[in-house]
Amino acid sequence: MKEHHPVHAPLPGLGLRSIKTALAATLCALLYAFLPGRNPTFACIGAIFGLGSDMGDSWRNGGNRLIGTIIGGFLGLGFYWVEHQFYPDGNYFLRLPCLFLGVLVLISLSVLFRWPGAVQPGGVVLCIILFNTPANHIDYALNRMLDTGIGVLVALLVNQLLPRQQLEKWLHLKDTASIQV
Repeated sequence: MKEHHPVHAPLPGLGLRSIKTALAATLCALLYAFLPGRNPTFACIGAIFGLGSDMGDSWRNGGNRLIGTIIGGFLGLGFYWVEHQFYPDGNYFLRLPCLFLGVLVLISLSVLFRWPGAVQPGGVVLCIILFNTPANHIDYALNRMLDTGIGVLVALLVNQLLPRQQLEKWLHLKDTASIQV
């Protein structure tokens, strides 16, 4: 694991990665300002989760978020559909074994696809769909997947276009990069 060397800043822990994370989230929100009727929340979350210390870390973090959201989203949709075949108005107690089975399937698929870090974000989406989904559950799930993908993509682009070495050079921080806060 790489040692964290934040650039000397007035607030402890703030460094170039912090700036890039804030930039990625803000760019997502700006993009969504031009998409009428869309909410930037999940794209911003995807960007924040997706921005790592380098491109490899970003791919891993963003992949965890995106893969987990996709797996959890499709599992949630499947269980929601099954529940409403038997109980058109829903049945809370049927959701409990669905949640149990869904988490087990989520873990198995995340490990199978070699994305074990996808379990947590996938579990969040699974729970949201099972317990807090609006009436149009299909659109909701697909939009969460799309929004997360956009956020992760923005984080990857920011990290690719603004690598640490280039930012240090532009901001003349090379000499101060070793100072720890």
